[in-house]
Amino acid sequence: MEKLNQAIGGYFELDLNEGSEYYPDAIALNTARNALEYILKAEKYEKVFIPFFTCDVVLEPFHKLNIDFEFYTIDNNLEPVFDYGVLSENQCFLYTNYFGIKDAFCDELSKKIKNLIVDNAQAFYAKPIKNVSTFYSPRKFFGVSDGSYLYTSKKLTDSFEQDISFERMSHLLTRADTNAEYGYQKFVENDRILIGEPIKKMSVLTKKILQSVDYEIAKNTRLENFKYLHKALRDFNLLDINISSESVPMVYPLWANSGLRKKLLENRIYVAKYWPNVHNWCTADSLEFQLTEHLIHLPIDQRYGREEMDLILKIIR
Repeated sequence: MEKLNQAIGGYFELDLNEGSEYYPDAIALNTARNALEYILKAEKYEKVFIPFFTCDVVLEPFHKLNIDFEFYTIDNNLEPVFDYGVLSENQCFLYTNYFGIKDAFCDELSKKIKNLIVDNAQAFYAKPIKNVSTFYSPRKFFGVSDGSYLYTSKKLTDSFEQDISFERMSHLLTRADTNAEYGYQKFVENDRILIGEPIKKMSVLTKKILQSVDYEIAKNTRLENFKYLHKALRDFNLLDINISSESVPMVYPLWANSGLRKKLLENRIYVAKYWPNVHNWCTADSLEFQLTEHLIHLPIDQRYGREEMDLILKIIR
């Protein structure tokens, strides 16, 4: 008799809805940085231009593959200050869809540049552009510890092992059962564990969790919260924000004085700082340094509604 691949009976596993993923036709990998590594290996680029205003984990695949890279600056609209004419056939341009508010610009850029990679780690709902390599990081939008989706025209023939995620879930379970503060060190540890991981297929657990998400509710809640904050803060915000009708932002980026961040944190409103490493790459008078120092990323995700948005606004005012 043939032996079953899965046991029948016994204790229960984590109970999740059996739905579908948002990107069922994408290549599902273990991390966004490894999705970038996959692209670089498949395309065999010799040099990539990357923004100063980005997370330092982006550099990991370049160091792994020994691929040359060069930084470029951005302007007040979060758009490159760059002469695209200098790009050669074996060179590539990496652009970040900042905070999920630059969808329209990504479309424009795809018409100007042949070898473009769009970093949609902060723009989960941004549709992939035809013939443009792009990658996503669902853990920035949903309760998973890892995982990435990738679209690229060139495929690797390598056989990747499947990731296993259950030992990385403690911060998610801890916050669900207790509070944000108690699970924070576990969250930091999870980030550390992901450093240096090889390319793997997305874990079964991560995939199951992502199949259980109600993506429409999450999308609509984010948009409602974003619009509500923007209506109240647009005249106060030094960052000019114009999102397309298709955009679903990750956060509400508010350019304000740095003292506000401390005030929010004191009231248990946790706003991430993107990205401290920029201070080591740029001078204090650069725009990137100022964005890192003064941009405050207000939470707008599906966990929250009008009550939480009003609390945030009360503290800001």
